[in-house]
Amino acid sequence: MVVDLKESREKIDRIDKEITRLFEERMEVANDVAAYKRSTGKKVYDPEREQQKLETLRSYASTEFNETAVEDLFRQIMSISRKYQYQTLGPGAATIPFEQVDHLDVNEDTRVVYFGERGAFSEQAMLEYFGDKITAFNKTAFREVIETVANGEAKYGVVPIENTSTGSITDIYDLLVEHDITIVAEHVVKVEQALLGVKGAATEDIKEVYSHPQGLLQCAPFLEEHDIQGIEYASTAGAAKKVAEEKDKTHGAIASTRAAEVFGLDVLQERINYQSTNFTRFIIISNQKVFLKDANKISVAFEVKHVPGALYNMLANFYYNEMNLTKIESRPLHGKKWEYRFFVDLEGNLNESSVENALATMHECASNLKVLGNFETK
Repeated sequence: MVVDLKESREKIDRIDKEITRLFEERMEVANDVAAYKRSTGKKVYDPEREQQKLETLRSYASTEFNETAVEDLFRQIMSISRKYQYQTLGPGAATIPFEQVDHLDVNEDTRVVYFGERGAFSEQAMLEYFGDKITAFNKTAFREVIETVANGEAKYGVVPIENTSTGSITDIYDLLVEHDITIVAEHVVKVEQALLGVKGAATEDIKEVYSHPQGLLQCAPFLEEHDIQGIEYASTAGAAKKVAEEKDKTHGAIASTRAAEVFGLDVLQERINYQSTNFTRFIIISNQKVFLKDANKISVAFEVKHVPGALYNMLANFYYNEMNLTKIESRPLHGKKWEYRFFVDLEGNLNESSVENALATMHECASNLKVLGNFETK
């Protein structure tokens, strides 16, 4: 039988028109459902009801392919319906315990803790962001910095979270979820790693070099070229301090040129990182849930149930609320085989209705959800 393409297209057009009419009718009913839920205080998202509905709809399909297609189609429709219901319910559908402030409270008595020794890139980030009119001190482990801020010993903390050459610093993500702290700002530093040695040493003298794992990764081609063994150390500046104390000409450190000044070392080679555009993003953390009025990036952590479509339902919230997803990472959940926690960065401000709608849905869809912070990105 010869198919009349024009006739088939006209038939599809009629069907699509009817589908659109029925969709709009369905959305009117969704408005009635939202009104009922508003009056009774019921949650918008009912996963058991939706799953039962999807199974019923699948049974109406005539082929295995169509079963899957029908489920995909109605997952989309249900997601749109939830978004519409949240918009109908308006602000307050989700309670976000954050307070907007005009500026961060900083003065000479403000205690700020940074990661690493003096001369560390974290110290540089701190000084560039806050200036020197603060009370600064350091801790040599990520956990110590986080805990110092969480327990109120410091008002703010500065830690690295991402490098353009080596990627995310995953330990920081885990600690952000583990402790009740908030990202209130970020600051980007151009990182230029240098090979440091004791006075009188030359590059060819160095057999072993100490640095933070990130520093070693950033300079791996240089180390291979010069047949130097890399040894992991807690921080780049800490490595410089160790080399200065050992006074061994065969030992070097990968750190900043400022670390060389602080610990009295020679700069044997500058800019040894393999990427010339090497930047590290630092976050400013606080134990207060605040965000600046000009904040335009939101960091969120969440877990989803290990069921089909769970992650899709979460990510659909961003699409239907027209939010730009700029980053997504996953980390395995300790003690749970093949289950993960997701970290996402989004463009937006907590005062925006689209953000409120997305977070309201996410609160109901996620096993656990934490807004890590809302801050301004430069």
